[in-house]
Amino acid sequence: MNEYKLELVARHRPEVLERILRVARHRGFTVTTMEMTLIETQVQLKITVKSDRTFDLLVNQLAKLPDVVKLNYGN
Repeated sequence: MNEYKLELVARHRPEVLERILRVARHRGFTVTTMEMTLIETQVQLKITVKSDRTFDLLVNQLAKLPDVVKLNYGN
């Protein structure tokens, strides 16, 4: 199983965290660690996920979310 790390910044809205986690689950990724920081009107998330699936499946879907402002990722 491969492990991937990503960091993202999103607008602070009540449903944004739920949407991000739902996308990860629907794409077959397991969240192993998550750190969230609220900075004024935005949330900064550092997430580690595991999966045998291609990481691009997750990244492409997260980038489509309207509240995601910035997305950085790497192995």
